[in-house]
Amino acid sequence: MSIEEFAGARWFKSSRSGAGKECVEVAFLTGDLVGVRDSKNPHGPALVFGAGEWAAFTSGIDGGAFDS
Repeated sequence: MSIEEFAGARWFKSSRSGAGKECVEVAFLTGDLVGVRDSKNPHGPALVFGAGEWAAFTSGIDGGAFDS
């Protein structure tokens, strides 16, 4: 996706992100895509995932797959 395709995206941070500066922002995009970017660099690159990939990732978080 080009930067122009993100122009209308509504980015948000998790309500659990707190006041720290190390956050990611997420946007639900057209075509069942999900964008993820660094909140410190909103005009920088973003990762784009399909809906199934995003669902698997968030399910893994909920299930503790990434706990250390």
